[in-house]
Amino acid sequence: MTLSDLKLSFPDASYDTWHQHSNGGGWVQNTATVADTAFVGPNAMVYGSAMVYGRARVSGGARVYGSAMVYGDARVSSSAWVFGSARVYGDAMVFGDARVYDNAWVFGNAMVSGSAMVSGSAMVYGNTQVSE
Repeated sequence: MTLSDLKLSFPDASYDTWHQHSNGGGWVQNTATVADTAFVGPNAMVYGSAMVYGRARVSGGARVYGSAMVYGDARVSSSAWVFGSARVYGDAMVFGDARVYDNAWVFGNAMVSGSAMVSGSAMVYGNTQVSE
């Protein structure tokens, strides 16, 4: 994704307000925090005050934003979104068109996929799989 592509979603985006992550080339707004050890793929975005750290991976067309956190060995991929104050961590995976938001937590070996939505104060953990 180029800066011109990014501007389709964020018209005011510039190299002063966004940068490409050194591990994967995905776009990170300067207000967000992404560790060097994390991976942000070339078509993924992390913005707002979101945090991605550890060996977490954000790839495909995934979005992590708001004050959401993705960490540990967690994976957010495909067209999944994690936002609000949501947390995805451990070995958890969120993929497909899934949405994890509000104060929801997905952790352990849990998977959220398809077009499933996990929200509110929900907790998905252990070996649980949520899909729609």
